[in-house]
Amino acid sequence: MAQAGVSVDQLTLDQFSCPICLDFLKDPVTTPCGHCFCKVCINGFWDEEDLWRVYSCPYCKETFTPRPVLQRNNMLAEVVEKLKTELQTASPAHCYAGPGDVECDFCTERKHKALKTCLVCQASYCEDHLQPHYQSPAFKKHKLVEACAELQEKICSEHHKPIEIYCRTDQSFICYLCTMDQHRFHDTVAAKAERTEKQVRTRHPYSFPCLISVHFS
Repeated sequence: MAQAGVSVDQLTLDQFSCPICLDFLKDPVTTPCGHCFCKVCINGFWDEEDLWRVYSCPYCKETFTPRPVLQRNNMLAEVVEKLKTELQTASPAHCYAGPGDVECDFCTERKHKALKTCLVCQASYCEDHLQPHYQSPAFKKHKLVEACAELQEKICSEHHKPIEIYCRTDQSFICYLCTMDQHRFHDTVAAKAERTEKQVRTRHPYSFPCLISVHFS
């Protein structure tokens, strides 16, 4: 019988990352086409498609109607947690911020690497300090993006609102107030959807399978 403990050197980290947030899978779910995403990531992506009532896979573009009901992939979730534990044990320094990394604004001693930046708080958070944003209803409407040092690039310089929309007409990222002004009647999409499509197109040429062969030691 397989024993607990994942051999890290036999695993490709990308296979256990969400194609949307590019972080380790959290509460992984499997779409009908066989691709895996964080539950919150794929639900957020599909929420933006509710208007059309046609839902697509961000990776392969297969469409589904009605909206699929997704169940947590418990086996994959266990493997991801074991991998994270193995990485922390094998290389505890990997979580600390190094040259070029964005530092957590709330670490009081040695700074950990920030995973996300909140556009509402205008601060960056490591995994531990990020948990209230996921767990507390008070942070439900806060906008999280990939950790970024240049926070002002995520804020509209004209309206001082979060940049959440992509204008395909002008090929630029804008805020919702811009769509009522100089970008009115332009072809626009959610910035998250545009970034996801670009990430998927430029990502490795294969998506990790959810039924994955894992070696245990």
